[in-house]
Amino acid sequence: MQEFRLIAKIRELFPTPAGMTGIGDDCAILPQGDGQDLLVSTDLLVEGVHFLRDGIAPFDLGWKTAAVNLSDIAAMGGQPVATFLCSALCGDLPAGWMLSFLEGYKAVSERFGAALLGGDTSRSLSQLCFNVTVLGRCPSNRAVRRNAAWPGDRICVTGFLGDSAAGLKSILAGLAETPLVQRLRTRHTRPFPRVEEGLSLAGMPGIGAMMDISDGVAADLPHILEESGTGAVVDTTSLPLSDELRALCTAEGWDAVELALCGGEDYELLFTCRPDARIPVPHQVIGEIVPGNGIRWEGSDRDFAGFEHKFGK
Repeated sequence: MQEFRLIAKIRELFPTPAGMTGIGDDCAILPQGDGQDLLVSTDLLVEGVHFLRDGIAPFDLGWKTAAVNLSDIAAMGGQPVATFLCSALCGDLPAGWMLSFLEGYKAVSERFGAALLGGDTSRSLSQLCFNVTVLGRCPSNRAVRRNAAWPGDRICVTGFLGDSAAGLKSILAGLAETPLVQRLRTRHTRPFPRVEEGLSLAGMPGIGAMMDISDGVAADLPHILEESGTGAVVDTTSLPLSDELRALCTAEGWDAVELALCGGEDYELLFTCRPDARIPVPHQVIGEIVPGNGIRWEGSDRDFAGFEHKFGK
C-alpha cells in the first residue's frame, strides 16, 4: 500500500470531531476557547529511511529532527511553543553521540522558542528512531490550511528548491566535500523552518492555502489541490534554483528540475495567493491554480512525481 492511500484510509476510519481540524493538514487544530487555537503535529525519523547515520553528524541530526517538526507549525502560520521527543537508541552509539544530538536539537529549538517538555527513551535492537510531537499556537481561525486555493491564485514558494535533494544525492554518490558540495549538504542536514515567513503570510489578506515542502512540489502540491478541489499549471522554467544547484548539476549531469520538483526535504513554504496580494516575504511565483484537477507541467513534456513511502508488496 502507498503512503497517501494508507493515510486516506486512516482518515476514513477516524473522522475528525466537530470543531477540530485533523488529518489532511500539516497540523491538527484544537480550538482552546480563549481566542487561541492549539496546533499539534508529529513526525518520525527512522535510520536508513529518513537519514543515514554515517552521512550526518549527530548535531545536524538533532537539528534536523527538531526543524522538520517546527516546519509543520510554520506551514500553518503558527508560533512554535513546545516539543516532546521520543528516542529509540542502539547500544552501539559512541560516547557523546546523544549529547551532540541534543545540542543540535536545542540550538534550533531555542532559535524559535520551542521548549522541550518531555518524551520517552527506549532501546532499539538495530536502527535509531526519533519521534517528535510539536505544539504551536495561532489566533482562532487564523491557521492557514491546505483547502483555500482558488482558481486564479498564484502558486508561490519561498527560498530555493532542490538544494536538499542535491545534498543527499552528493552523499549517496560519495562526492568529494568541496565548498560547493558542503553548502548543498548543509541545506539537507540543517533545514531552516520558515517560521517568521509563515507568521507574516498568515496575517496578510489574499493568502489562500499553504503547506511546507517535505516530499517535493510534485508530491506536496497535489495535497493542496485535492483539499481545495482545484487543478494547477506549473511553469518548470520559473523554479527558483540556486547557483550551487545549477553548478553541481552541470558538473555531474544531474537534472536540476527533477531535483527541485521531486527531491523533497526543502522545508520551504508552498502557498497560494490572489494575483493582487502584496506578499511580505521573498518568494517566487511558479504557477497558477486553475479549475479542474491534476497538474499540467509547462516547459516540460514530463510528468513529475514526488516522494512517497510504499509499504508491503
